[in-house]
Amino acid sequence: MNQNTSKMPVVLIGNSFKYETEAILKLFFNTARFAFGDSLSEASGDDYVIADSSGSKMSVTVRLAGGLPVTEAATSDGDDEFTLCRLLYGILCRLTGITPPWGMMTGIRPVKKVVDLMRKGCSEDEIFTVLGEKYLIQPKKLRLAYDTAVNQLPILDKIDSSAVSLYVSIPFCPTRCSYCSFVSHSMDSALKLMPEYVDALCRELAVIGRIVRETDTKIDTIYFGGGTPTSISADDLRSIMTAVADNFDVSAVREYSVEAGRPDTITEEKLRVIKELGAQRVSVNPQTLNDDVLRVIGRKHSGADAIRAFELARKVGFTNINTDLIAGLPTESVDSFRYTLDRMIDLSPESITVHALTIKRAADLFGSGDSNMDNPAAEMVDHSIQRLMGCGYLPYYMYRQKNTVDNLENVGYAKKGFESYYNIFIMDETQTILGAGCAASTKLVYPGGKISRIHNYKFPYEYIRRFDQLMEKKNEVTECLLKIRSAALR
Repeated sequence: MNQNTSKMPVVLIGNSFKYETEAILKLFFNTARFAFGDSLSEASGDDYVIADSSGSKMSVTVRLAGGLPVTEAATSDGDDEFTLCRLLYGILCRLTGITPPWGMMTGIRPVKKVVDLMRKGCSEDEIFTVLGEKYLIQPKKLRLAYDTAVNQLPILDKIDSSAVSLYVSIPFCPTRCSYCSFVSHSMDSALKLMPEYVDALCRELAVIGRIVRETDTKIDTIYFGGGTPTSISADDLRSIMTAVADNFDVSAVREYSVEAGRPDTITEEKLRVIKELGAQRVSVNPQTLNDDVLRVIGRKHSGADAIRAFELARKVGFTNINTDLIAGLPTESVDSFRYTLDRMIDLSPESITVHALTIKRAADLFGSGDSNMDNPAAEMVDHSIQRLMGCGYLPYYMYRQKNTVDNLENVGYAKKGFESYYNIFIMDETQTILGAGCAASTKLVYPGGKISRIHNYKFPYEYIRRFDQLMEKKNEVTECLLKIRSAALR
């Protein structure tokens, strides 16, 4: 099927498992679109799926590329959702010849499942058996998830359940990369809004700071993300970081990170502001050192610029630097990816994060999704696992996304002692994270595990115009922090 222009009919009879069936389909058709219905008359054309749980037996029928329909059936064991998905998965493996490395696992947090089993006392062999048999995960991916959990668990065991983290959003970039789907705004269009945005963000930080003080809450980690935080001026960056220092006890924070990001936005002045105002960890994110690939994805810097930005961060005095790479960028070869990885290892950052290319619908690259089907991302990722672990970088956090080429994963590797607490906490969902700024999300983790989210407005003009209305939502933050504090005192 043409994954970008056609909609595959998916007919659900006797069930409403739209999310679950779409997640399985996305493992095989990662840029496809689907038309869901509940009538057999809608199952027409060269491609369709029927998932039927209306009778004593459940069945799935799939037709692809005009071939003969294939049907598999099973008796319900009480878990209709999982049984239907397993039938669908098995048929698609046979018809497409694709065997997803993570099997049927579609959630973004595979390591969390491993950690949960570890905490129940399961052995390594038991964990491999349970997850391998249920989700049909390939052994090499189970090994990666298990090794990540081993490195993560000692940090999770020391988490301060009464503390929270702070996320500060700077949703601006010099330009938008072709693979990017984040809500970020080009500096050309944002310049006129910048004074008002900085003012509103500083005001929100003051509101959150007051709530934190009134509830006697400790800030554990701080993370500046975006966008590209260093796309704004050094003066604006100073204003925002000063607001953080004025409203929170930065001296008690275990980790303060600023995702400097794109090398074409990094200057010595900005790095000195970041260091002066308390951040200990920065990210310099080349994605690739291949100049031709950088042009294809819409970057305005060279590989040499990325290396200079990294060396500049060292010169300013940062001893905890992360670098981000992407496996599977358009036109990237395995050899050029290996060169980038080797060159970054030579620079010896404290951590290296390897992302697999994700083709989101909101990204410009989505329109050419079919052209990415022969992407060598899997070979790049396999090489990065062996190379990084062989050089003393250990996997410490992982997440997966929909529409990722070859159904791969994003993994953070770090030298021992340089794991990012914030990255671990956000993946494990065991700590409240307070979000400030446009498009930021607050994740409230109540005692007992209930999670509630508050989303800030996505666009700067809306964030500015409706600021007072947004602040009314902070009442729930106060309620959650008081409950966390009360639980900690018991």
